[in-house]
Amino acid sequence: MPQFSQSTLDFLSDLNYNNERDWFRNNRKRYDAARTEFEFFIQAVIDRIVEFDTILKGLEAKSCVYRINRDIRFSPDKTIYKTHLGAFIVRGGRKNGDRFAGYYIHVEPGNNSMIAGGAYMPPMPWLTAIRNNIDEKGEAFLKILGNKEFRAVFGEIEGEKLKGAPKGFSKENKYIDLLRMKSYLASISISDKDVSGPDFFDFTIRACKAMKPLNDFLNDY
Repeated sequence: MPQFSQSTLDFLSDLNYNNERDWFRNNRKRYDAARTEFEFFIQAVIDRIVEFDTILKGLEAKSCVYRINRDIRFSPDKTIYKTHLGAFIVRGGRKNGDRFAGYYIHVEPGNNSMIAGGAYMPPMPWLTAIRNNIDEKGEAFLKILGNKEFRAVFGEIEGEKLKGAPKGFSKENKYIDLLRMKSYLASISISDKDVSGPDFFDFTIRACKAMKPLNDFLNDY
């Protein structure tokens, strides 16, 4: 089973304290090794996911893994590099993160790693479609969220909410708490010990299986 080495976590920890171009340039081989290990892990996850989510067949890790460089053009935070490795396993790769729900894997030292998924701040046409589906098939959605395995892994979904009812929906709607959501996310935090442990790969696959019904519902538009 693919497994993360301590050296990958050590590199990211060191990068957190040395977030400068010269340091990164001098430690490029460490980054390349960490990224290679991460891509290998992500590809292995993809290869297992396609067994139960066949629409992802043929997807390659390189199209899912995010760059280490931060986009600082419009940010007041001018930190150059991310201090984590992340990948969004989704139809068409990470570029389609605003079109489809998928599976997100995030490795960051300090017990900040996570497995997550769903729809993060979907654009209005997609968000409206999700809300319409909830309005029409709310019981089916509640069944997904109440599934024993889903709750065992993720607990409850999360996401920022509107204060009132969204346009076109009554505040008396029986699903109003779900309709007010602006994101539909499931996530679980992972400790450093578990990330580098022998069971992380199997747990990742378990989490993705538990997430699939949620993603399927969100992608039904």
